[in-house]
Amino acid sequence: MATAADYMWFEEDFPDLAESYCVTLVHDVTPHELVRRLKGRPEPEVTGSTALVDTAYDLWGPSITRTYFGTTMLGAWTVMIEPNGWHGVNEAKALPASVGTRWISHYDNANANNDGAFLWAEDTELRLHFELRDAGYRSGTRADDLLEEIRHLGFAFPEEPTDTDADLAVPAAFALAEHLTGLRVTPTLLRDTSFVCGTAEVC
Repeated sequence: MATAADYMWFEEDFPDLAESYCVTLVHDVTPHELVRRLKGRPEPEVTGSTALVDTAYDLWGPSITRTYFGTTMLGAWTVMIEPNGWHGVNEAKALPASVGTRWISHYDNANANNDGAFLWAEDTELRLHFELRDAGYRSGTRADDLLEEIRHLGFAFPEEPTDTDADLAVPAAFALAEHLTGLRVTPTLLRDTSFVCGTAEVC
C-alpha cells in the first residue's frame, strides 16, 4: 500500500499548486465527458501544472463566478487538477457527476486555515467524506470501511493524543486516493502533461 512518504514531494516540488489544490480521479470517463458532467465550458489546452496555476489565478478576482481546471486521461482514469478550486469535493457537483463511475477527490487550502477534505463517491452515492485534519468524524455509507488504512497513513484524529506534530494530511490523501484507484500521481504527470481544460460555475 502507498504511504504518505511516497507523496512528500508534492508540497516540496509544487508549492504553488499545493497552496490550494483539488485532485480528482474519475474512472472510465473521458476528459471531455468530465467537462460536460461538470457543466463546464471548454478552455484552451495547456501543458504542465505551472500553466494551470498561472491561468487559474489570472481568472481569480472578487467577482469570480467560474473556476478553472485541467484534465487528462491516465489508463482508465481521468485526472482532474484544480488550482484554487474545489469542484471535486463539492457534493453538489461531485455526486451528480459520479453517476456510473467511481469518483475519488481530495482538496486542501493552506490559505483557509488548512481547510481540506477527502471524498469518495460511486454512482451518485457518498461513500466517504472527512476533513483532512480531522479523520475522527467521517460520513458516508462506507465511512468506517477504510478506518485502518486512514490510521496507517497518518491522518490526524484530534481527540487522540499523538507523539508527532507532523502534518501528513496532504501526502496521506494522495496515498489514500491511490489505494482506492490503483493510480499513482507522479511529478512527471503534473509537470509535463498536456491538459484538456475547462471552467465551471462556482456553487
